[in-house]
Amino acid sequence: MEKTLYTYPYASQRMTSIARNGMVATSQPLAAQAGLDILKRGGNAVDAAIATAACLTVVEPTSNGIGGDAFAIVWMNESLYGLNASGPAPKAMSIEAIEELGYSEIPSHGFIPVTVPGAPSAWVELSKRFGRLTLSQVLEPAIRYAQEGFPLSPTLAAGWERAYEIFQERLKGEEFQSWFDTFAPNGKVPKAGEMWHSLDHARTLLSIAETNGESFYRGELADQIDDFSQKYGGFITKEDLAAYHPEWVDPISVSYKGHEVWEIPPNGQGLVALLALKMLDQQEFAGKEVAETYHQQIEAMKLAFADGMRYITDGNHMQVAIKDLLSEEYAATRRSLIGERARQPEWGEPAKSGTVYLATADGEGNMVSFIQSNYMGFGSGLVVPGTGIALQNRGHNFSLDRTHHNRLDPGKKTFHTIIPGFLTRGGKAVGPFGVMGGFMQPQGHLQVVMNMVDFAMNPQSALDAPRWQWIKDKKVSFEQEVAPHILNELTRRGHDVSLAPSRTSFGRGQIICRDQETGVLFGGTEARTDGHIALW
Repeated sequence: MEKTLYTYPYASQRMTSIARNGMVATSQPLAAQAGLDILKRGGNAVDAAIATAACLTVVEPTSNGIGGDAFAIVWMNESLYGLNASGPAPKAMSIEAIEELGYSEIPSHGFIPVTVPGAPSAWVELSKRFGRLTLSQVLEPAIRYAQEGFPLSPTLAAGWERAYEIFQERLKGEEFQSWFDTFAPNGKVPKAGEMWHSLDHARTLLSIAETNGESFYRGELADQIDDFSQKYGGFITKEDLAAYHPEWVDPISVSYKGHEVWEIPPNGQGLVALLALKMLDQQEFAGKEVAETYHQQIEAMKLAFADGMRYITDGNHMQVAIKDLLSEEYAATRRSLIGERARQPEWGEPAKSGTVYLATADGEGNMVSFIQSNYMGFGSGLVVPGTGIALQNRGHNFSLDRTHHNRLDPGKKTFHTIIPGFLTRGGKAVGPFGVMGGFMQPQGHLQVVMNMVDFAMNPQSALDAPRWQWIKDKKVSFEQEVAPHILNELTRRGHDVSLAPSRTSFGRGQIICRDQETGVLFGGTEARTDGHIALW
């Protein structure tokens, strides 16, 4: 029988993790273990995902928090579901209001870019629809770590230190003091191996658990967010919080060489990954470490990003239909633009008609692809006093150009970077995958999918393989492991090639694949962070 990416851990590749009863893969070992503990207590893959996500707000606050957004793709009882828990711009937030404050673009920190947080609503909604345990049960590990503390892991400590140095330089107003009090008590950040805890964070998680999220959106926590915002001239109000609800959506997909690749529809940038894969579906590749392979991938991604940055916005405000962008005709038109040499990315005209990722699987075949973020590390630099709630800065991605598809409008959701992915074959689940890291995410999705499907890598090897990142125009950054002869050939073809000094900007991924016959789980975790797989 032919061996496939999810049934055989190839001996020539770094060995993948294997289990049968359950698996949790994420960027922080304590969070992964928390999810596994929930599985062992009788929870399902959704319960484990919520527990892991909540725990990550405590044990990896450099990348996400209670005041961020989330998206999920859930495989439950042989069906696929999508959840968009990203929040909109506050009703008082408009281009005119920001221009009156003297800005020509939306700043990255402070209250101006703060949008309605959606992450707590994702936990509540997933638990209500699919969870087996109570929300209080699944949030218990996160609450415990926030109360009792935990020792920092190495990559986490390094990111914390970098953020502190940046914030010390840039964040000068008194509204930012609560961030320093929370994450740099007594004027210093915790180091690797040192303990950190936040009683405020613990109380907030407990309140969310006991009220099923009501306190955050329509209760005491909403009042505290509102008071903080009003004190410092923010746009977000308790009325914005009360009006918010997450959306169940139908995931979108393309067929790629016998597999179906699934993403959440816009406002997320998963569409970019699908556009690029659609262009490459009919191409044959001699191998991964071949200059032609890199060239084709980069050129397809540049074209996909050009379309994505032009057209992606709140799904209710899209001026181009997704089905037209993903049509065979449009893919053929875009594919024909890929030649021998690098070209400037330009959007086409189709026919009209700061992130954490986790993957979970249980022994019953249910699986979750979940992503959560504050954006740009710690987000806006604001922590609601007395709560531990670090507010996100997603509004930074809105355009103040009134002609732009992603222009700012009150109550509108912005172009969003965080994207969970899922792979199926013949309508059966293969499993969840994701790569964190801002605009690297669709680029990481394309690379790990091709590594598994085109080059028969197991999940761990698919993540370990060297990566590239398109930056802008013809500029592409590569990891140090890419062979010099490949870089030389790409330079000859017109690419502006550079080697990155470290692997930190190339995303952090997790993959779980399930053998469709035996139910055995194969997992990969990221060497570029403190990644871990907890399994049973």
